[in-house]
Amino acid sequence: QVHLVESGGGSVQPGDSLKLSCAASGSTTTFHAMAWFRQAPGKEREFVAAIRWSGGSTGNTYYPDSVKGRFSLSRDKTINTIYLQMNSLEPEDTAVYYCAAGRPITSTIASMGGYHSWGQGTQVTVSS
Repeated sequence: QVHLVESGGGSVQPGDSLKLSCAASGSTTTFHAMAWFRQAPGKEREFVAAIRWSGGSTGNTYYPDSVKGRFSLSRDKTINTIYLQMNSLEPEDTAVYYCAAGRPITSTIASMGGYHSWGQGTQVTVSS
């Protein structure tokens, strides 16, 4: 069992930045990737970013086109924490952001089914 705790959400204006954190505890040997998904009201949960625990000092990262170039995911393996730096935020980024941990293969890195543990979510609101 992996316990995930998200933090850093809030309300900002378009163009602002936010940094989300997700700390993992418990059975941290049971995952080799962590990710962020988000869910806006009335919409399905969608992939935001993922990072592999292997892959050198920074890990391999994955992003959908909707956030590529604006969002950046990093990890600190010493404290089992990932950080999602979100820049140039847009109203369309408004959602509850969920952290996930799991053992996805490449074809499932962006799929909810690739992850076995989820956090409670943190709200991000972008509005003028």
